[in-house]
Amino acid sequence: MNDRLQTLLADIDWSMSGAEIEAESFRRIEEGLQDFKKSVAPEIFRIGRRLVHTTADFGIVDDLVCKNDPVAAGLAALREHAPIYCDATMIRSGLSEARLQMLNPAYRKSDIHCLVADPEVAAEARRRGQARSLVAVEKARKIIDGGIVLIGNAPLALAGIVRLMAAEKIAPRLIIGMPVGFVHVVESKELALATETPQVVVSGRRGGSAMAVATLHAIIESHESQ
Repeated sequence: MNDRLQTLLADIDWSMSGAEIEAESFRRIEEGLQDFKKSVAPEIFRIGRRLVHTTADFGIVDDLVCKNDPVAAGLAALREHAPIYCDATMIRSGLSEARLQMLNPAYRKSDIHCLVADPEVAAEARRRGQARSLVAVEKARKIIDGGIVLIGNAPLALAGIVRLMAAEKIAPRLIIGMPVGFVHVVESKELALATETPQVVVSGRRGGSAMAVATLHAIIESHESQ
């Protein structure tokens, strides 16, 4: 074993449990977010803290936009067993059934809907020459109306939902709008923010499925703290 490898191995605290690692991570995050913590309500701080934990980027809180009391709206929807729509299977996999059940024991993974891989959606998207994410939200309109929406991948999914809201008067209870990329991303978030729906958005091009999951989990943390 070379000296460099030996030194690096010696720097690892192998005795730490997963819970201890998470606690120490949050301690360090809070240390770096003192100004943010003083400037926002505790429930918004929990969202920012989770996003930093997910991204290892303290600057993410500068792009965090929370509109129309999204935490209260999200908690109320979860307590009433609202359906959840997401644009990526990664979100569906990442959401904790156990955490959802803290708000309503009836929650199951089957309450988390993602239609992007639906064969009918794929066929219709091919026929139209459009993105599956856009066709999927059209098929999911009844789930989205009165549901919780998590978008962590496809900007056209978020834009398409806003278009349905305008055209058909559907009304999600909460939007977590965090698509990522370079095409239609900023515009889709601006569209969402132009509505009066309770929402959490990371403005700009950054986003991702993990961030969307972390945000809903942070909202659930506010229930735990009550």
